Amino acid sequence: MDIQSLEVFLGAARIGSLSGAARHLKLTPMAATRRLASLEDELGVRLFNRTSRSLSLTPEGEAFQPFAAEIMDTHEAARQTLQPTAGGATGLLRVTAPVTLGRKRIMPIIHELLDEQPGLRIDLELSDAIVDIVASGIDLAIRIAPMKDSGLIARKLADNPKHIYASPSYLAARGIPKTIDDLAKHECLTFSNFTHWQFLVDGKERSVRVNSRFSSSGVDGFLAACVSGLGLAQLSAWDVKDELQNGSLVPVHIDGASPRDLAIWAVFPSRRQILPKLRVFLDKFQSSLL
Repeated sequence: MDIQSLEVFLGAARIGSLSGAARHLKLTPMAATRRLASLEDELGVRLFNRTSRSLSLTPEGEAFQPFAAEIMDTHEAARQTLQPTAGGATGLLRVTAPVTLGRKRIMPIIHELLDEQPGLRIDLELSDAIVDIVASGIDLAIRIAPMKDSGLIARKLADNPKHIYASPSYLAARGIPKTIDDLAKHECLTFSNFTHWQFLVDGKERSVRVNSRFSSSGVDGFLAACVSGLGLAQLSAWDVKDELQNGSLVPVHIDGASPRDLAIWAVFPSRRQILPKLRVFLDKFQSSLL
């Protein structure tokens, strides 16, 4: 099975465009079309539904996609074994991460990482949605959430302690909450469609209903709202490092209760060999969290 044909297939599936995959792979549109046609002839199935305006995977293409990704990873691992580059990383690494984590903790390491690894390319998708990494052809997802049994492989990278924060102007106007019951009198900023904050009280989880006139689909939204004085927010410690230093936010302590901590996880599509491109990224990222 031709590796370049698989690259065209996976690129087109990920980008949603055969011409886009051709540009990414530095091929002519005709060459990409021929490689895809050759792969479909070899497999005896159509992998895409194609019109003049859209490209979508057929059921056979969806079924084949994870196997194609596995073949590509195995091919890359074999090349790394037979032609090592002094421990260096090569190829394209596709990563997805939450917006604020990506902006504040991943982007600062990218320049140094690419300088250290001249053969490495990185495609970083920042999204607060849970991306289907198998269907999207993603190599690695960084997530901050309780991990559920999903068939994916997860590795804990670091604890992610959370606290409540507010701006000095908000606390001066509305007062400082001391207990969980006091939160009912306050604006508690959170994600869209979330109505509760999670706490640990006497070692047990407790869900507390909160209210706010503002919510956001991402952490960046209610972090900015918190800084502007719109309310209280539960945020990770790394979220507010700069804001604590410049005094735009201060911590708020609730007697007898603490926000439920989460963890930062690396999530992989399957039990593939950890390729050098994954290893160097995770080592650099994990070191930045310490």
